[in-house]
Amino acid sequence: MVLVNGTEQSCISISDRSAQYGDGSFTTVLIKQGKPLLWRLHLQRLQKNVRTFRISAPNWDEVTQQVYQQAKQYSDKGVVKVVISRGEGGRGYSPAGCADTQVIISDFDWPKHYVEWQQDGIELGVCQQRLGLVPMLAGFKHLNRLEQVLLKQEVDDSGWLDAVVLDVNGHVMEATASNIFWRCENTVYTPELDMSGVHGVMRAHVLELLDSTEYCVEFVKTSLESLLCADEIFITNALMALVPIKKINENEFSERILLSALNKRLYTC
Repeated sequence: MVLVNGTEQSCISISDRSAQYGDGSFTTVLIKQGKPLLWRLHLQRLQKNVRTFRISAPNWDEVTQQVYQQAKQYSDKGVVKVVISRGEGGRGYSPAGCADTQVIISDFDWPKHYVEWQQDGIELGVCQQRLGLVPMLAGFKHLNRLEQVLLKQEVDDSGWLDAVVLDVNGHVMEATASNIFWRCENTVYTPELDMSGVHGVMRAHVLELLDSTEYCVEFVKTSLESLLCADEIFITNALMALVPIKKINENEFSERILLSALNKRLYTC
């Protein structure tokens, strides 16, 4: 089912700015037993993005109600995607006069291969293409995802399941659709996302969980070589949760000490 501003329908106007310019934001929510997991964090991120992009805010209570309504149909696992578009506008980049915000809520099946990824871990390649530095958009889950499309194309062409992505300065940033964490002894590292990348909801949740542990967390701009010295590595997003990395190029990783501790508390707080 697809809801557009609360009404079931399957199309939007060709002049909608989400289609013309990628003018908006989105989030993708894991549903488990009829409930949207980590919705508090998803909603906070949507609200921050809308404020920053100066899009007219929708009725957030109605958005929440619609998400919960869509979630009820899944007795096991499913996915609900929420897209916030600035709405229809005339030709040209200027958003002046655009106040008819569109809220598009859709649902789809949860990717079942994530079960195997969570249990067994995956190997990563390293993308040759690199992320640009765009501080104006850094961290935001906006609708302009062409960099990720091209990176995923490289992953597909190379026969990888996923890959580490660097920025143009050679700093580790993420995987193609997930954030990355790594541990060296009692310190946990994750990239500083002030120039590119996305502040993922699961990333935010993991950081909250780490606040109550003995681990020290550092936000870094570092090279691939530093990542490859880690004791353990995992990637995160809201749908796959935590996925261990067992190999990058020829470097193998077998420890899951931190990962196991986080998984025990993942949806308990």
